[in-house]
Amino acid sequence: MKRQILLLTLALGVYSSASSGAFDFGKALEAMGQVPQKQKSDEAQPPADSPSVQQLGLSLFGKTSTADEIRIGRQVSGDLLGAAPLVKDDALQRYVNSVGRWVAMQSGRPDLPWHFGVIDSEDINAFAAPGGFIFVTKGLYKRLNNEAELAGVLGHEIAHVTKKHHLNLLKKSQLIGALAQTAKKEVKSGDAAVQNLIGNGAEMMARGLDKEAEFEADRIGVVFAARAGYDAWGLPTVLQDMATIHTKDDRLALLYKTHPTAADRLTRLGEAVGDRFDSLPAGKEFPDRFHRIK
Repeated sequence: MKRQILLLTLALGVYSSASSGAFDFGKALEAMGQVPQKQKSDEAQPPADSPSVQQLGLSLFGKTSTADEIRIGRQVSGDLLGAAPLVKDDALQRYVNSVGRWVAMQSGRPDLPWHFGVIDSEDINAFAAPGGFIFVTKGLYKRLNNEAELAGVLGHEIAHVTKKHHLNLLKKSQLIGALAQTAKKEVKSGDAAVQNLIGNGAEMMARGLDKEAEFEADRIGVVFAARAGYDAWGLPTVLQDMATIHTKDDRLALLYKTHPTAADRLTRLGEAVGDRFDSLPAGKEFPDRFHRIK
């Protein structure tokens, strides 16, 4: 029965026209021009130990080490938190980190210091940065009904990190080519040099990945969630819910600039999964222990 939700996307006719809150996260990401101040957080804010621009420049054009991948992710996540702070709810942040790290353990990347956070925005979206830095907006989190759905969303973002989608985008970016000359100059401020070299991380998030990367993250994400013992239909259920929201809803404006529509993602995921999950033991949803935002 659950598998049939993958076939409902084109027949959905329930729409929401609610507008986003006073803070427009999408515009904040797109209106970048300076380095934002970092937000403090025990769970998601990394320390500032950026490498020199020469070191980072060489690693981006060649093989990127895990250490450099983490440094890049720190800079990108710092930019993101400069656009929108974390929700001020320590219990929520601890909970999301515990679920996220458990799912990440199924990903084959124990070398990364995984960090998860819920950012204070009514937009419906989620983001991943290289090195294991992952964020869900409050707007998306509030639409979730149980822990399996959260695990599915986080599994999708974890898949972006394990496949190095954003890191590869960064390497291919024209911004890197335009700013690579910076590496040839003497730079006094290491942090500023790294910022100039990689571009604004939040701006990179706003540009998004290609559709095939998103489809791939969906396929891998449901596997990670299932390996962690969750109901594998968590992510498809979230996508089904998102497909009921009108595509012109302001809360989805940024998401649909960087992602295929939820209906397209459901269709592709259904084609990839088929009946493969039918033989799996029933996964857990854990609605009772799901941390709800008041």
